[in-house]
Amino acid sequence: MRKTGSDPKMLLKRLREFMAEAIEPQMRLNQIVREIAQNMAAEVCSLYVMHLNGMLELYATQGLNPQAVHLSQLRLGQGLVGAIAATARPLNLVNAQDHPAFTYLPETGEEIYSSFLGVPILRAGRTLGVLVVQNRNQRSYSDDEVEALETVVMVLAEMIGSGNLPHIAHSDVKVDTERPFSLTGSALNEGIGLGHVILHEPRIVITNLFNEDCEIELLKLSAAIDSLRISIDDMLARWDVARDGEHRDILETYRMFAHDKGWVKRLEEAILNGLTAEAAVEKVQSDTRARMIQIVDPYMRERLSDLDDLANRLLSQLMGRKDDAFAIGICQNAVLIAHAMGAAELLDYPREKICGLVLEDGATTSHVVIVARAMGIPVIGQAKGIISLAKNDDPIIIDGNEGHVHLRPVADVEKAYAEKARFQAHRQKFYRDLCNRPPYTRDGVPITMLINAGLLVDLPQLAESGAEGIGLFRTELQFMIASTFPRAQEQEELYRTVYQEVGDKSVTFRTLDIGGDKVLPYFRAKGHEENPALGWRAIRLALDRPALMRTQLRALLKASGGRELRLMLPMVTEIAEIHHAQQLIDREVAHLARFSYELPTQLKLGAMIEVPSLLFQLDELMQVTDFVSVGSNDLFQFMMAVDRSNIQLANRFDPLSPTVLRALRKIIRASQRNNVPVTLCGEMAGKPLMAMALIGLGFQRLSMAPASIGPVKAMLLSLNAEKLCDVLEKELGILQTERSLRPMLLDFARNNNIAF
Repeated sequence: MRKTGSDPKMLLKRLREFMAEAIEPQMRLNQIVREIAQNMAAEVCSLYVMHLNGMLELYATQGLNPQAVHLSQLRLGQGLVGAIAATARPLNLVNAQDHPAFTYLPETGEEIYSSFLGVPILRAGRTLGVLVVQNRNQRSYSDDEVEALETVVMVLAEMIGSGNLPHIAHSDVKVDTERPFSLTGSALNEGIGLGHVILHEPRIVITNLFNEDCEIELLKLSAAIDSLRISIDDMLARWDVARDGEHRDILETYRMFAHDKGWVKRLEEAILNGLTAEAAVEKVQSDTRARMIQIVDPYMRERLSDLDDLANRLLSQLMGRKDDAFAIGICQNAVLIAHAMGAAELLDYPREKICGLVLEDGATTSHVVIVARAMGIPVIGQAKGIISLAKNDDPIIIDGNEGHVHLRPVADVEKAYAEKARFQAHRQKFYRDLCNRPPYTRDGVPITMLINAGLLVDLPQLAESGAEGIGLFRTELQFMIASTFPRAQEQEELYRTVYQEVGDKSVTFRTLDIGGDKVLPYFRAKGHEENPALGWRAIRLALDRPALMRTQLRALLKASGGRELRLMLPMVTEIAEIHHAQQLIDREVAHLARFSYELPTQLKLGAMIEVPSLLFQLDELMQVTDFVSVGSNDLFQFMMAVDRSNIQLANRFDPLSPTVLRALRKIIRASQRNNVPVTLCGEMAGKPLMAMALIGLGFQRLSMAPASIGPVKAMLLSLNAEKLCDVLEKELGILQTERSLRPMLLDFARNNNIAF
């Protein structure tokens, strides 16, 4: 068999000549596929372009039936070409027809060809099409040939992305980028935003793809990388970054990636294959994104956002542009749109100008979502396709309550949402006016209202909301956005800052709750967990890694010197875990006392009720704790065997079912029996109807997101708690066939003029 080999530099030179010729687009495409086939000694070269409806259309071919051009189509995932587009990965086959994904299109005449090499055409990580070469004889294409084809598709990506293609023959695949468009994603943070689109990563158009001198391009790349590293060092040296620990930790991660030798080596190899430094950066990042986009591991997905940001900053250095988001002329009421986003990037934007965030990716536990939630920005995730449809300055409406996005909305939709936004603004003023009203029900029952927090940006909302303290401080958030384990001193400084911000108000620190869906970027559990939500996480992990827990306990004890420390253990399953944790606490107290450190005036130990097994140990639990908190999110998940992230089950079961309410009533009764205070700090506490039910059950301490304080307070000020208690007691005392008490509670609210 004759050894074949391609010359990517010569091929790129020829393609550059074709691009410069003043010929019509179809003829240019025909020349390109003919040149690629000749350079790679292939009998077939075919170009498929993907439309927004997911169809892949044959746009040009050398070797297949030319009559099939603009007629043959494959769905995303259909056939070998569809499989490449769906996975964004090359496919190199000795005999294509043996592959289970092979689909025969009789109009193309490709049945006589055996060997097959297809590569995705990627632009900014998105698949725009597929390029294929084929031969009659059975052969495996070499790694050099695969690399050559991946380099060539950079040119095709620019042609497709810039719209420099033949007219699309089928009107059903046209997309009018001016027409209104609506889609539904995942509601990740509540709120409504009306404004104009700001594409977070407005693409830097690279017009110079081919290099004239590799050495010059390598020197240019080296200088840009050095400049990038200096810029990150400068950002880390800024006084405001030094003060803001979360931002600093993320930038430390960027610094680590900027010094990664493997990344730099891949960039240099792309330059040696004939690309400019700018084109090399885009190619390497597109390849990386295409590989990583299929990964479901939250750790890897977060790293992808970091790498995207780093590549964008390097491109800015190469193109001589500033990469500081503050230098961008952002209009008021901007809605940011991005594939994904690093938390540090969001912190770069002026908060007062941002009214929403839409992500094509994104999940509840994404770092950027955590920060956006703390900043009070409505967020919608999983908005697939939004970037390809949106342009800068397009009018847009996002509904973070329902997960709806309305791009270029019609007048009636805009009018309806404008009225809804005005109503919400009026309600917010009403809620602010309630800030200093004592939280008593209409019949005089006092309700302690607390907020959930976890980042420094949460703390100003304590005073703004009128809450009495922090009922749940999630210490793991500091760990989740750091590049390495926060040192003891860093932890202590954070906890001291929290105390300084809350003043004489109370704060309850939950010890490290990682594992499950809370993945640390630098801590990987050994082995694969089939069901991480039920696995090695929270107190289980902490007790198995006592050094980790002791470091945190020591930081908390030192930061709490001279005042009360409220410490809460997450995901307790049995009383023995509390005894074990108490031993570690006692050991750290003795250590600090020995060295004359100032200790807390009082240490109160609590536990979270999240695991159903504790429902059968409530009296024993109350005897060994000073307080308890109900984590309604996990308790509901475990009681009903429902994965909270499963969209198919999202509305199947209701937290207001008799089953859940009876379990909560059981906790309240044990609390009253043992004179141990109980707080509910899950999502139920922040929804007015559910909070109403909780108060009816007897809960008098609720911890919620700061934005929920106003609506819940408005509800409780108009509620007769004793009357609702009698109604609930009656309903829960009889056999129930209804799946939920929600309709009954809504009727009670309407009939008793409860404010919602």
